[in-house]
Amino acid sequence: MPPRIIFAAQYGFNTVHPTLKVYDENAVKPYCSTRVNETKTWQSVALLDTHVNVQQALNDAAQFGIRYVLIGICEDIGPRANLGNGGSHQAWPAFLQYFLNQPVNQFNATQQVLLLGEIDVDDVMAQAQGLNNQHTEELAQLRKLCATIDERVEAVLTLIFNAGLEPIIIGGGHNNSFGILSALSKHSGASVNAINFDPHADLRPCEGRHSGNGFSYALRNNALQQYHIIGLHEQKNNQAIFDLIAQNQCSYHSYQAINIRREISLTNAVQHALATFNNAPLGIELDLDSISFLPASAYTCCGFSVSDAEHYVYLTAKHSTARYLHLCEAAPLNHPAGLTAGMQSCGQIISALVNAYLHAKTH
Repeated sequence: MPPRIIFAAQYGFNTVHPTLKVYDENAVKPYCSTRVNETKTWQSVALLDTHVNVQQALNDAAQFGIRYVLIGICEDIGPRANLGNGGSHQAWPAFLQYFLNQPVNQFNATQQVLLLGEIDVDDVMAQAQGLNNQHTEELAQLRKLCATIDERVEAVLTLIFNAGLEPIIIGGGHNNSFGILSALSKHSGASVNAINFDPHADLRPCEGRHSGNGFSYALRNNALQQYHIIGLHEQKNNQAIFDLIAQNQCSYHSYQAINIRREISLTNAVQHALATFNNAPLGIELDLDSISFLPASAYTCCGFSVSDAEHYVYLTAKHSTARYLHLCEAAPLNHPAGLTAGMQSCGQIISALVNAYLHAKTH
């Protein structure tokens, strides 16, 4: 039984405009396994074909009953441009390998899910190959390439938002929050809100694009209005960032307040934050380096558990204004036991977070 092909699509490829790889059966097949008398997720999700306009195909998919769109970003330029480690380009295939082979049962909502494909950044990644972020000129090149990715992310996400669909964006660095928020803001015609499960505020200076300043650029460009961070680490952000949080009237509940001083529970922290947001569309952000021992761009031993992260996603997805889920910074290559173990770990955990989002939305 092949994946469901529901509507046709074509998105132009060229060197100037953003590009999109629309997945067909051949693209999905390498990730898929079968089992007798069991339907897998890959047999339940929808795909687009490759013959007509993507925007029209997405509009038609929404009319057909599709509600959620899986989209990957296979890049690690943003983390490298932030003087960090690469590897986040492998999170999307790790997710697909696990998620698509889950069994379908009464708890799934995969009939409402479209597996769209990935934003095409192959040419940008090729230009970034070999650039050393410790060299000033090459670091500047990485940051320019990151800005190119911004344009592509915004253009593709605009297609999804314009169709009234909710994207689940997986892979790449946290730099992509800027393109996503920009697309949602322009679609909405106003600034939007974001909640972020992250030890870092990602409010570094607007010094050229990278994974540490996506929210800084969103604030500067008036794409972002209210911003709250859950699990902000008091020792992993400099004083200038805390000053910027105060100046922009952003807010946070720190990791220390939740897990060390136990001044507030994770549940209450999330619920308190959600209660402060106005009715503007809300973006749900989760940096995988918030989770202990998960291979990520910034590996940590002092973070939250996987179940904490699932709980965060579930609670935030229940909010009436939630419009997307963004899961970033997972880097399978950075697993202490190697790439194979990293792919298994990242695939399982990212799938669990996606499941939490879908369960909140459909139950």
